[in-house]
Amino acid sequence: MHATTLPVEVDVLIVGAGPVGLYGAYYAGFRGLSVAVIDSLPECGGQISAMYPEKFIHDVAGLPAVRGRDLVAALVEQAAPFSPLYLLGEQAIALRHNDAGDAVVTSDRREIAARAVIVTGGIGTFTPRPLPAGTEFEGRGLSYFVPSLQELADRDVVIVGGGDSAFDWALGLEPLAKSVTLVHRRQIFRAHAHTVKLVQNSSVTVVTDSQVEHIVGDLSSADVHAIEAVHVSHVPSGVTTVIEAQAVVAALGFTANLGPLHEWGMHISERRIMVDSCMATTQPRVFAAGDIADYRGKVRLIAVGFGEVATAVNNAAIVLDPEAPLFPGHSTDDQIPRLVNEMVTS
Repeated sequence: MHATTLPVEVDVLIVGAGPVGLYGAYYAGFRGLSVAVIDSLPECGGQISAMYPEKFIHDVAGLPAVRGRDLVAALVEQAAPFSPLYLLGEQAIALRHNDAGDAVVTSDRREIAARAVIVTGGIGTFTPRPLPAGTEFEGRGLSYFVPSLQELADRDVVIVGGGDSAFDWALGLEPLAKSVTLVHRRQIFRAHAHTVKLVQNSSVTVVTDSQVEHIVGDLSSADVHAIEAVHVSHVPSGVTTVIEAQAVVAALGFTANLGPLHEWGMHISERRIMVDSCMATTQPRVFAAGDIADYRGKVRLIAVGFGEVATAVNNAAIVLDPEAPLFPGHSTDDQIPRLVNEMVTS
């Protein structure tokens, strides 16, 4: 992966480096198109890398279970033979069209001229909801995501929240951490019932009807883990319990928005970009795929997004070259086996 601050010219610009965008990078390369992928996050993978890289995903065809980070790594490897340009840590801001009709996207660092744009931005930019009691410990033991479970090995960890992320991290950390305590403000959880049962039958301590009152620690310490304890208040009784901890994970959900995409002139309804059967938006040469795209009967699965972005690339290809076939044939009949073999033997 590489990036530059110089202007960029490509056949296809993909906005969003999540799984759908990465598969789009592969498929654009397969169609012989040069491609760049832009994402405001500093690494590929979108929500998977930021929120649940260690979680197993079960709805990708042909893979009974695949860890999030492994799926992302495989998608990057799949696209690698076509050398996509990754513009990570950059936000796509403005869209305009030049005299030739090509799309020109302005990021916060450069202009990107693309003959077609495919938006695969998932839910848009997302920001974690903060834990009010202890914001001064952010980056010093308080985190909102767990990129690597191993970083919390042999530590006492308090997880705050009652959704899927909180319970997934509790399960993932249970065999690694010294102790895991899950704190939730209610007795009812939003997480999947099966996951809740697994946590309740594990060594994880589940504390309900409670909230974090404040976090105690030594911010003058050079140790990145400055937390020493968490004060948890039982709301009905007002009784406070002190829990020894060196790390707190606040899984309180997040707010999401489409940001500058609202100004691109596309038809947007309920924070989704409306598309037709070709995955085309109301803007010329601009397509959308994955969770950010919407149409009647939409089902939001990674597997569906993979098909959508392949449809978007193929339809973009014939917009760029009306003489090109919509369906280029199967990868088994083309250059992929040769390219992969060259990568393995080099």
